[in-house]
Amino acid sequence: MKSIFTLTAALILGLGIALGGYLGGQGLVKSRLGDRTISVKGLSEREVKADLALWALRFVVTGNDLAETQAEVKRNAEVVGAFLKKHGFSEDEIELQAPQVTDRLAQMYSSGQFDTRFIIAQQIVLRTTDVDRVAEANRDTSALVEQGVVLSNEYGPVRPSYLFTRIADVKPEMLEEATMRAREAAETFAADSGARLGGIRRAWQGQFSIQARDDTPGVQENEQIMKTVRVVSTIDYLIVD
Repeated sequence: MKSIFTLTAALILGLGIALGGYLGGQGLVKSRLGDRTISVKGLSEREVKADLALWALRFVVTGNDLAETQAEVKRNAEVVGAFLKKHGFSEDEIELQAPQVTDRLAQMYSSGQFDTRFIIAQQIVLRTTDVDRVAEANRDTSALVEQGVVLSNEYGPVRPSYLFTRIADVKPEMLEEATMRAREAAETFAADSGARLGGIRRAWQGQFSIQARDDTPGVQENEQIMKTVRVVSTIDYLIVD
């Protein structure tokens, strides 16, 4: 009698465990089905034109007589200033920065003989919104060489930098387009899987990037007037039956 009771209890316990496992499994499946998502990306790109140009024209003069070296630096500055004005730039767009004077004999750790004692470097910075005029002037820098002015590339290329500063103007439209393209991709996936697209669960706007329009070897993005603005939005949508 005792063995029959024990067998019955074991059967009941086994059925309870099996039923519990079944119901637990069904609950897990429903939870996953009710929380199905798809992650999609939407891309938006715009071709834009730079609206600001910065051009640092740096020149260096060396010599053993300080007064003569300073006079040559002044002459170079006048030549560069006249060159920029000849190309139509105003005084407000041209900034003459303070010269940097180096006396090699006065340096603490200097040793040996020097061909020249003084090194004077000066820089003229052009800041303008007329990027096309800057590009034209840049193509004419050989005129400076003909007048005895050699631009220094000690701190990088002497080419102008072209910047696009109006991201805020294109941002709303591009975000709307990226979101629309992400939704189109999600709807296509949902339709192919026989489901419907639900609401947005999570969304990431992504970072705006400015890239060179043309992948030209040896030419950086800031050296090109035409650029490509790009943003990728990532959105998680719910999928419902």
